[in-house]
Amino acid sequence: MNIPKNKFKETLLKHQNQKGLWTTLTSSYSTEALAGAGFDWMLLDMEHSPNEMDTILAQLQVLAAYPVNAVVRPVWNDPLLIKRLLDIGAQTLLLPYVQNEHEAQSAVSAMRYAPRGIRGVSSVTRATHFGRVKDYMKGCEAELCLLVQIETQQALDHLEAIANVDGVDGVFIGPADLSASLGFPGQQDHPKVIKTIKDAIKRIRACGKGAGILTSDRQLANQYISAGTTFTAVGVDAALLARAAEALAKEF
Repeated sequence: MNIPKNKFKETLLKHQNQKGLWTTLTSSYSTEALAGAGFDWMLLDMEHSPNEMDTILAQLQVLAAYPVNAVVRPVWNDPLLIKRLLDIGAQTLLLPYVQNEHEAQSAVSAMRYAPRGIRGVSSVTRATHFGRVKDYMKGCEAELCLLVQIETQQALDHLEAIANVDGVDGVFIGPADLSASLGFPGQQDHPKVIKTIKDAIKRIRACGKGAGILTSDRQLANQYISAGTTFTAVGVDAALLARAAEALAKEF
């Protein structure tokens, strides 16, 4: 058997925009219901959702049957979490709260086997199809994709150094935390926040890396796509469910 091709990474390296959906409900059933909706990628969130390793595994398993790419965000830039997620078959990770070049390098190291990194070795995992993938250790790096998330003014100050780390494939801007860091908590649509984000997108693209963001605001999503984002999440599953239920209840 061969290592599965990472179509998300392939498209990212071509600098083509991919539309995504944030999934937070932790259910493989709801995730599967959304998998055929037409999104290019779906983010399985552990940072702000009650997902654990077993619920992430179940969602990876159902997404494998659909033409949509899975991206997993662990709760922290932790090599132990990274190792476990890679072993259960996650190929694209989005690591939160990366503040500087050193933290980005640490993330890259956790994604790679020795001598290039510190990823622990196990030959019978879901990632290796339980030992059926020939030369997994030699070929997996080409199909693994690392996205790092910048969320503060400090991270912006180190943006080029972070983006230019070898092994970082894309930089994701966290607009909620960033707006708070800039002094505008809860105001992701503040003109200064929007201007800062657009400037960051430009800087990321100038480094030759993919730029990403999440916003449920359709106007802002289109603005950021026009500004150059290459992986853009345009909604959150829990919000879609809650707002649609409210609208239906109000109608009747």
